Amino acid sequence: MEPVTVATLPSNMPSSGIYLFSEGANHLYVGRTNSIRKRLQNHCRPSSGHNKATFAFRLTRLLTGNTQATYSAQGSRVSLEQNPTFNALFLEQKQRIRQMDVRFVSEPDPMRQALLEMYASVSLSTPHNDFDNH
Repeated sequence: MEPVTVATLPSNMPSSGIYLFSEGANHLYVGRTNSIRKRLQNHCRPSSGHNKATFAFRLTRLLTGNTQATYSAQGSRVSLEQNPTFNALFLEQKQRIRQMDVRFVSEPDPMRQALLEMYASVSLSTPHNDFDNH
């Protein structure tokens, strides 16, 4: 499909499937959801926290060098969000994502969504997808 942005999502879009964020020819992140419009908006809404704007949070971690997950209060996702410097960059990344090209495809079956997400991520070499076990 021709790319759109989150601000220019068409009215007749599928409810479930996979989506791709790109900047020009650089494909960055593939996700899957049962509510594409809502999920795309959550990625870039200024009020979205780390659990809704996961791609922006990941980008902010990379920019700040806070790439290691921690399971203690210090360095936790919540503490990073409360850090003024991190939070300002987090907001910038949500705005960046709002400007990115978006493409999506309908797929209602969760198993096929998962397979399609992995296939698209591997085929497009999206650098921000992580299928590691945690």
